[in-house]
Parts: sequence; structure tokens; C-alpha cells
Amino acid sequence: MAPNATIYKAELQVSDMDRHYYATHTLTLACHPSETGERLMVRLLAFALYADERLEFGKGLSNEEEPDLWRRNYAGEIELLIELGQPDESRIRKACARARQVVVVNYGGHAADVWWDKVATSLARHRNLTVLDIPEATVRQLAELLERSMRLQVLVQDGELQLMDGSRSVSVHARRRMGSD
Repeated sequence: MAPNATIYKAELQVSDMDRHYYATHTLTLACHPSETGERLMVRLLAFALYADERLEFGKGLSNEEEPDLWRRNYAGEIELLIELGQPDESRIRKACARARQVVVVNYGGHAADVWWDKVATSLARHRNLTVLDIPEATVRQLAELLERSMRLQVLVQDGELQLMDGSRSVSVHARRRMGSD
């Protein structure tokens, strides 16, 4: 955990109709001093999209060697590696060599489009890579749900994710730039 990190607690009740996955996860998220609320909520969204009992947060901004999220099998092999934002092409290449499946959850509006235009051709050869794009307006809505202690319900159906607290709801439709699940 980073020094002076702000700690957030989240209870995430996941009902994923697409994967037939239903579970409640009690999560502790350490927000690095340089991390924005938007990025923290995109991390939480990535967890919700790929929720699993073995999915865990990496050290992220505190440790460049670990991804934002990852799932390892019982032998320690990386099954799923998730990066956020616009990672360097060499980082993605290394991730694709290390993990069975790699997902980049891209966000940031115009900057995300510029990044994609730059790396799309070179990333096309990676068959184990999925790139998702979260619209900038959706990221702002997600940030409005951020509280130090959160109880959130997640409903995933037909590729659409609904994230709800007691009184608010955010619909998330991630655009798939490449790859499949």
C-alpha cells in the first residue's frame, strides 16, 4: 500500500447474467495520492466486469511491475491481466506474453482515441488481447458514486453493466475496440 494512500471500502453485489456469476465481494481499495477518483472507479468497474473469487487488485501505481488487476490460477499462472488507461505498447506486449488473457480498459475521451490510433495496428496481432473503451461521460458518472464506504449492486446483462447504489444508477456500455471474451 502506498504511503498516504486513501482507503476506500466497497461491498459489491455482482449479478452477472452473461457469465452466470453471482457473488458479493468485500473490497478494500487503496487510492494512491496521484490517482484520481475517476481512475479508482474505473478500477472498481473493471473488477465488476470480470468479477471472480481469485481476481485481485495489483499494486498498480505503487509498483510498475504489477497490473491494475489480475487473476492467477492455483498454480500461480496468470489467467487474466487487466490494465487501465493507455498503457505503453511494450507493457501490453509483455502482458500478452505473461497471461492467458489481457484486457485494457481504456478511458479518457479524446486522449483514449489518440492512444488507440497510435497503437491499434501493432496490437492487432495479439489474439489474447481485448481492448474496451469507457466513454468519458460514463467515467464522470461513476466518479459521482465514489464514497469512502460504498455498497453497490452490479447487474450485467447482454454486455451492458448497471452499477447502482441506494439512490443512483450508472449504465455502462463498454465499446469493444478489439478482442472477444
